[in-house]
Amino acid sequence: MFKQPLCKLPYRTPLTKPTPGYQRSLQTKKQHSLPAAYYRGGTSRAVFFKKEDLPTSKEDWAPIFRNVIGSPDPYGRQLDGLGGGISSLSKVCVVGAPTHEDADVDYTFVSLGIKNSDVDYSSNCGNMISAVGPFAVDARLFPVLGESESDNDSVEVRIHNTNTGKIIRSSFPVVGGEAAASGDFAIDGVAGTAARVQLDFVNPAGSVTGALLPTGNVTDVFDGITATCIDVGNPCVFVRASDLGVDGNLTPEEIAAHSDLLPRLGSIRRQAGVSMGIAGEVSSVPGSVPKICMVAAPSATDARGVEQKQTSADVDLLARALSVGQPHKAVPITVALALAAAARVPGSTVAGVVDKDPVDRAGITIGHASGNLLVGADFDADGALTSATVFRTARRLFEGRIYWKDDS
Repeated sequence: MFKQPLCKLPYRTPLTKPTPGYQRSLQTKKQHSLPAAYYRGGTSRAVFFKKEDLPTSKEDWAPIFRNVIGSPDPYGRQLDGLGGGISSLSKVCVVGAPTHEDADVDYTFVSLGIKNSDVDYSSNCGNMISAVGPFAVDARLFPVLGESESDNDSVEVRIHNTNTGKIIRSSFPVVGGEAAASGDFAIDGVAGTAARVQLDFVNPAGSVTGALLPTGNVTDVFDGITATCIDVGNPCVFVRASDLGVDGNLTPEEIAAHSDLLPRLGSIRRQAGVSMGIAGEVSSVPGSVPKICMVAAPSATDARGVEQKQTSADVDLLARALSVGQPHKAVPITVALALAAAARVPGSTVAGVVDKDPVDRAGITIGHASGNLLVGADFDADGALTSATVFRTARRLFEGRIYWKDDS
């Protein structure tokens, strides 16, 4: 037999009536959307757009990118977008038809602030470059022959980075008409294995400033600290950890918790940016360049070095980098390229901590916050840097349509 409920909840009317304008703005305004994809590249992730899908005017891109990533977010988490609250996850890549005669595609990198509204086109991202070639294949911007699952050829995509004007050659396997994801190559900082992506940076010196040594000096002094300013892949500043009174194998958490290390590094970086000609005054130096990195010589017996596999038998030097003011969880690839070049410049802060007998003859082995990385650098007979090579992995995580709301 049906029983009447013991109690009946009364209808609750709202305390105040919403204004008609309120209902129109929040209930009848649709979200915007665009075709997009999400890729991991090296130790970073980014949202990818085809340039043809974006507004014609580049000035209209910034509001879209901020809303897609979830910036600015005063909480620093970017929960209302696809950012992840750290610089290596607050990124956008735009790929389109080439405007350079030696390239197959154009690639524009965009770094976004997390708590602020910065949309920065001034730098390049070496990690995300590893995903540009695979995206170009998957998005049919770079056609490959054959669609059968048995195809397993390697392709080379020539990438024109519009931020720096440089060319990067990306080589990787394809299968079934798309970039291969599975493979047996591993990189420190990323779990598991994947297909290897070889990146050859062609004539990478002077990416932003036009010179390998932008200040004209092998070393300069900022706040009493000797630094080497070098421009390879991105402008970088290298200082010795010992000169700052800290160990070279600090964790990112230890760097962030240090009483005054981040402000000191930030001050040096901004002064170096002015000396390198990137900005006219310290307040105008972009957050993304120059990069700054502490270097140190590895020890043969240090307990932490043994635990990290970063002794003098494992690596040629220790490097701890910052990215947009935050301690990097690994090492930006452009910083690694600059380290490989600086190690070959006599008298530089990097050359001063690198043993003349390298761990691997193929290049320089860098001990970073998440493991080790081998980077090769080639110089011609006159000592000019002709190319630098690094190996990464990348993977498509999703593709479809990305949505964002405009509350303006």
